[in-house]
This record gives sequence, C-alpha cells and structure tokens, in this order.
Amino acid sequence: MAAKCTKRVTGRRPKKSAANPKNLTPTIKRARQNTLLARQWAAYKISGDPEVRQDLLKRYMPLVRSVAGRMALGFPKSVELSDLISTGAIGLIEALKNFDPGRGVKFETYAVPRIRGAILDELRSLDWVPRSTRAKARQIDRATTQLENRLGRTPTRGELARGLRVSANELAVMLDDVAGTTLLSLDELVYREEDNRQVPRVETVESRSHGHILGGIERQELRAYLVDSVNNLTEQEKLVIALYYYEELTLKEIGEIMHISESRVSQIHTKAVMKLRLLIKERFGM
Repeated sequence: MAAKCTKRVTGRRPKKSAANPKNLTPTIKRARQNTLLARQWAAYKISGDPEVRQDLLKRYMPLVRSVAGRMALGFPKSVELSDLISTGAIGLIEALKNFDPGRGVKFETYAVPRIRGAILDELRSLDWVPRSTRAKARQIDRATTQLENRLGRTPTRGELARGLRVSANELAVMLDDVAGTTLLSLDELVYREEDNRQVPRVETVESRSHGHILGGIERQELRAYLVDSVNNLTEQEKLVIALYYYEELTLKEIGEIMHISESRVSQIHTKAVMKLRLLIKERFGM
C-alpha cells in the first residue's frame, strides 16, 4: 500500500518536447513567423526569386481585400468589389517591388496607401465626370447632411445656399452640374409601388409618350397612302400642295410663282385637300 502511495506522489507526467509546434506559446509562434518572413524578404530582395515573390503576394492578398472592402462602402453599387480587388493587387505588386525592409517599417503600413492609390487612380481614369464636378457633389452632400442633422428635416434650397455660402443662382448652377453625374442601372432590383415586389428597374420605367405601337403603324400606313393619293390630283393641285406643305411658301408667294391670284391659289388648295380627305375617308373610314 505504501509503495503504491509513493508511486502516486512521486510520479510525474513526461515532459512535452519543446520542438513540437503545438506546444509553442503565441509569442514564440509570432517570433518564428516574423523570422521566417524576414528571411523571405531578404531572399526576395537579394535574388528576386519568383516563387518567394508569389508566396509574399499570397500572404498579403487579404490586405488588398480588406482595403478594397472598406473603400467599396463609399462607392456606388455600380462599382464591383472584384474590380477594386483586381486593381488593388496591382498596387500590392508595386509596393512589393519598391519596399525596403531595412528601413524598419512594416510592409502593411507601407502597402496600404499604395493599394488605395492604385484603386483611386483606376477609378479616376474610368470616371467620365470631371473631378471638379465630383468635388461639388461631395460639397453639396456634406452640407445637406449637416443641415439635416441640425434641422431634423431636408433643408430648403435657400438654407442649402446659405450653408454653402453661395447665392441662389450659384447653387442652381451647381445642382444642374451635379445632376448629370447620377447614373442608375436598369438591371438594379427596386420595389414596385403597386405590390411592394422587387423587380428590375427597367420594368418600372414608363414612357412619357402615350402613343400606342398600333397607332404608330396606322400613322405610317396613312402617310404612305397619302403620298400615293397625291397622284390622283391634277398637276396644278400637286404643285400647290408641294409648295405649300413641303416648301412652306405662303399662298401669295405660290401665286407669284404660278402667275395666278392668291384667291385662286386658295381655291386650288381647298379643292386638293377635299379630294385627299375624301380618298382617306373611303380608305380608312376617317
């Protein structure tokens, strides 16, 4: 019995090997990772090994996604996150090429401004709106937001003009300039007012013209028949119709050309129009 107790008291668990990565503390792990990273940077700067370069790019790609994701929050929905990431990767490659690890600066600190700059430069090159107009739009947005927070409602144009310290006419010019910068996607899903159902925006667009497609076809047919009906007129009537409706001459000017009185021209015109009306009525029932 005593021997068993002694064995229990004096027994110790076997020591874990310090070489086992599972037993390392977070501090030691970070130190080893930093050492390995420093070796990678040194090897890349000395030899320019493409495999090491590829490893470094893979390591820092999450940084690009993080920067692009934060920037995407301030851009319109038409700007795709995948496009921002692709452009940001170009900035990462440039940063990787020019970074000097010997200066004691973390690569992340050096690379973030380059990634942001690459994204902004690409967006500016693709933007069809002048930078001055974009600046006006941001200025108006900031002033509107400040006034809404202070007033608790949408500011009037007069209040917005005073907030921007411009005259009413200057504000009108600014708003007209900025209005042309807003683009909407016809494929974007919006809620329809009738049933509060999501549909593509193109389905909510209504034509201001109330014309019907069938009415357009009928007008084309009427126009074609009218041209043919002119052949049923006399040469004198054809000339009056052509000069009056196509050349847009007055009855007096037509009379001078045809060497007849203005009243005679009026009679010929009236007779020709009545003939055409009769033909159209017979053909279309109008």
